[in-house]
Amino acid sequence: MPKITIVTRKAYGGAYIAMCCRELGADMVYAWPEAELAVMGPEGAINILYRRELAEAEDPSAKRAELVEMYKEKFSNPYAAANSGYVDEVIEPRETRDRIAQALYVMRNKREDRPARKHGNIPF
Repeated sequence: MPKITIVTRKAYGGAYIAMCCRELGADMVYAWPEAELAVMGPEGAINILYRRELAEAEDPSAKRAELVEMYKEKFSNPYAAANSGYVDEVIEPRETRDRIAQALYVMRNKREDRPARKHGNIPF
């Protein structure tokens, strides 16, 4: 069965993995331009990565907002994920149906050999 993933909004850390990422066997991974993909959300990452800068800032809330925007632009955008190979292509939302149809057509003869099961389910 073909596995196609489309990231439409936020996919941080375990959420990206749980939604069938490339590393867990997704055949195609697409993302919309407004999607956010990163190891962790910007607010949490800023608290860890820039805690000294926030503590030393005259206006911590303004500095936090500036750093969150910088983090989103640099790390959590779908283009950075595509550059790293986590996303195959960034697509416009209106292209989604066509891309899914194309991917299904390309993978119509997909076969995956898996090792035979050694044990069945234990009856409880």
